[in-house]
Amino acid sequence: MRSACLSLLLVTACWALPFRQSGFLDFMMEDEAGSGREDFLERASPVMPVGPVCPFRCQCHLRVIQCSDLGLKSVPEDIPDDTTLLDLQNNKITEIKENDFKNLKGLHALILVNNKISIIHAKALSPLTKLQRLYLSKNMLKDMPANMPKSLQELRIHENDISKIKKNSFQGLSHVIVMELGSNPLRSAGIEDSAFADLKRVSYIRIADTNITEIPKGLPSSLSELHLDGNKISKVTAGGLKGLKNLAKLGLSYNEISSVENGTLANVPHLRELHLDNNALISVPAGLSDHKYIQVVYLHANKIAAVGTEDFCPPGLNHKKAMYSGISLFSNPVPYWEVQPITFRCVFDRSAIQLGNYRKK
Repeated sequence: MRSACLSLLLVTACWALPFRQSGFLDFMMEDEAGSGREDFLERASPVMPVGPVCPFRCQCHLRVIQCSDLGLKSVPEDIPDDTTLLDLQNNKITEIKENDFKNLKGLHALILVNNKISIIHAKALSPLTKLQRLYLSKNMLKDMPANMPKSLQELRIHENDISKIKKNSFQGLSHVIVMELGSNPLRSAGIEDSAFADLKRVSYIRIADTNITEIPKGLPSSLSELHLDGNKISKVTAGGLKGLKNLAKLGLSYNEISSVENGTLANVPHLRELHLDNNALISVPAGLSDHKYIQVVYLHANKIAAVGTEDFCPPGLNHKKAMYSGISLFSNPVPYWEVQPITFRCVFDRSAIQLGNYRKK
């Protein structure tokens, strides 16, 4: 009889549920009708908000989304709405569609360098009302993008296939400071008059390595740097620089310039650097000795055969003039041993003068 009772107790123990420690809250919930443990846990546990999703294979940190070098053929669809910088460079994107950036109203910088973009929908950039920097270099664009945001401060669109800049290309872009248009198949005839009229604050423009044959007309008076290197400009006229009273640096290297018209430098009274190297000049440009602020002049690799004693410095010592910190004259057919020392009397230091032998090509 005793063994039978023991067997019954063992069977009962085997069927029993595992032991669970009961606490005060368990008893309270049992007392409440229709209140289970699961319901309580749902009410007691805080609901964690779902954060923005990072596009597949991209890297996201704060509001910076980096999707470069991924072989993408289109703009990702799941870009977080609060993105401020979007990097899509070095991909294979061919087209920017109308709704690619529709929710990115806080975007400040958009990098699309080195893709295969040939089409940007006319409304694609319209939602980007806070965009400040737009980098579109090294693509296949044939036209300037339409409806660029008026908030834009920096536009880099060099190395594309743009052959024309129309009158309304930069309409409303009064906040632009930096403009890079080089390495496009531009011609002077393809730049319409007043194309730059709306760029009221621009201080830097670079139109290098194109087919233009003259300095573009109607450049903004706000310019402090103008780079036109590597073009086919043959002459610098006074009218070409008219109104550029704030210009401090002018780059005209690697052109075909054979003359600088008298009075040209008077139109740029605050010029400090003049780069005219690798051209076809036969003499030092007139007006340098009268210029008050100019300090650096590059004239190497031209056809200058003589240098006069008043080509760079004023005749007297009573003229207010900044001292030169750099003059380059090497690779010219001028016999440097015949140049009078007094020629460089307003140069800061002898090491600032670069002379050298001329070798015929």
